[in-house]
Amino acid sequence: MAEHTSSSITIEAAPADVMGVIADFARYPDWTGEVKEAEVLATDAAGRAEQVRLVMDAGAIKDDQVLAYTWTGENEVSWTLVKSQMLRSLDGAYILKAAGGGATEVVYQLTVDVKIPMLGMIKRKAEKVIIDRALAGLKKRVESGEK
Repeated sequence: MAEHTSSSITIEAAPADVMGVIADFARYPDWTGEVKEAEVLATDAAGRAEQVRLVMDAGAIKDDQVLAYTWTGENEVSWTLVKSQMLRSLDGAYILKAAGGGATEVVYQLTVDVKIPMLGMIKRKAEKVIIDRALAGLKKRVESGEK
């Protein structure tokens, strides 16, 4: 089984508000940095995204990928790679937990396997950078109150 990278952050907002930002894929280019375009390709019966196309630009890695999303309850979403030009696999999840005082702990897990050869240590460092940027962007977006 592939090793995954994980990190967490506390956001001063309720879990529903945090998940609202996570689920709003059309706004990802506004706060994620690496996502330049996001398009929901399919939704489930509840109107949540099931497949999303993302155009990524993370410096050396530029990619056009499709991810499949699975929603577990109100506080967890996971995704897996459907297709990509640069990646062999990509699995991730946001797990939200009420942290008291109206705050939310957000855990972000990510496992990436690129098609080009890369040392495991370098790959995990890249995963950590992606996670930390995403969590910081999410925190800033949620706490700004922008919808």
